[in-house]
Amino acid sequence: MNDVVKLSRLGSLEKLSARLEALGIELPLDAEVEPEGPLAAPLRVAGRTLGNRFAVLPMEGWDAGGDGRPSDLVRRRWQRFGASGAKLVWGGEAYAIEPEGRANPHQLCHNPSSARDLAELYALLIRSHERHCVGSDDLLVGLQLTHSGRFCRPAGVPAPRTGFRHPVLDARVGISDDSALLGDAELDDLVGAYARVAGLARDAGFDFVDVKACHGYLGHELLSARERPGAYGGDLAGRSRFLLRAIEAVRREAPELVVGVRLSTFDLHPFHPDVAGVGVPEPSEHQPFGGSVDGLGVDLAETHQLLEALADAGVAMVCTTAGSPYYNPHAQRPALYPPSDGYRPPEDPLVGVARQLAATRELKQRHPRLCFVGSAYTYLQEWLPNVAQAALRQRGADAIGLGRMMLSYPEMPRDVLAGEPLERRRVCRTFSDCTTAPRNGLVSGCYPLDAFYKRRPESAALAEAKQRAKRAAS
Repeated sequence: MNDVVKLSRLGSLEKLSARLEALGIELPLDAEVEPEGPLAAPLRVAGRTLGNRFAVLPMEGWDAGGDGRPSDLVRRRWQRFGASGAKLVWGGEAYAIEPEGRANPHQLCHNPSSARDLAELYALLIRSHERHCVGSDDLLVGLQLTHSGRFCRPAGVPAPRTGFRHPVLDARVGISDDSALLGDAELDDLVGAYARVAGLARDAGFDFVDVKACHGYLGHELLSARERPGAYGGDLAGRSRFLLRAIEAVRREAPELVVGVRLSTFDLHPFHPDVAGVGVPEPSEHQPFGGSVDGLGVDLAETHQLLEALADAGVAMVCTTAGSPYYNPHAQRPALYPPSDGYRPPEDPLVGVARQLAATRELKQRHPRLCFVGSAYTYLQEWLPNVAQAALRQRGADAIGLGRMMLSYPEMPRDVLAGEPLERRRVCRTFSDCTTAPRNGLVSGCYPLDAFYKRRPESAALAEAKQRAKRAAS
């Protein structure tokens, strides 16, 4: 879009408010951030009291060993999560429940050393937190359990395992027949895999697990399996059966654990770049979960029904997100700069932020049994604390999740809560290099703003990959 205004140019509250008005959207916005205000308030979750309202969101790493074990890069990231000052670490990292369920060959996954590895990562995070913050008794740490489903790439090439046939997405991962479909018996086996890894997480010291249901991965995709026959498709009861059975199995295996679900609360049609490189929808007759019949709007009717079922199943927390990084990233993680294989945003990214915050607010106010962690805040950059504080004050969320910002500026929560000015040079500008690098086989990290990654040899390889993509698009 040519009319997108960079947030860094909106140097005053008045200019930001004027921009929101021009776009016809609303965001909660406080003029001043109070160090002892809503962001610093304690939060009660499942009988525990958390020390503040900041959360570290789970991310998918591309820098573990080929055997799924942590590397020094993974350890560094977890130490930084602990040092952030956030009192809720939601997953920290996407942990595949089996090697074949990885989205890339260097993702953490279940392996013969998982028990030792998870205990090490948990201990690293706790020690780092205690070194930089005041105690860890008010800290809640979880592990995100995932299976990548349609987007499995355990050897670096597509090896999809899908919940149903999708006319657009099948073609994108090379599916031309039913061979990639997971049968009911295979899904039953995967339910057991979630429980086994949850038991390992409990033994390692984790407080909760996230049974992941977002971003087009298996737990999320099945929520849209309207045409799938059998126990795991059809009506919402069938489409949510896999998720609910996985939760039931986790609670049976590890009743001590709190259970959370990171949920794509709505989805849109897949998008692709037009001749100008701007994202446009690729329509199909498929109606996505949480999406309108035309696939371009939001319809939360089924989302409300699912949340009631999750609460009945004993889920304590829901971390809201939307869409998928693979087929509609502008809805999932609003950004001004797309990854090299993406598309330019079809809307001002502020519109995407407002869409997610509005959905989270509606869901929170309808489902008081659940604790809601909101996301999509990183694009707000310097204005993130002002919007986050106002969202909490207006009961639009219970906690504020930070994802990409944790890579460039993990200490942001500490600085905000201490009343310190933000370090502008470290604020994430959504350059998307943390996605472009892995898409080109390089380790994940913030290359533009983290000096550690700037000095690595992959930095030059990333620059060359971006130039190749630029030449190919011209």
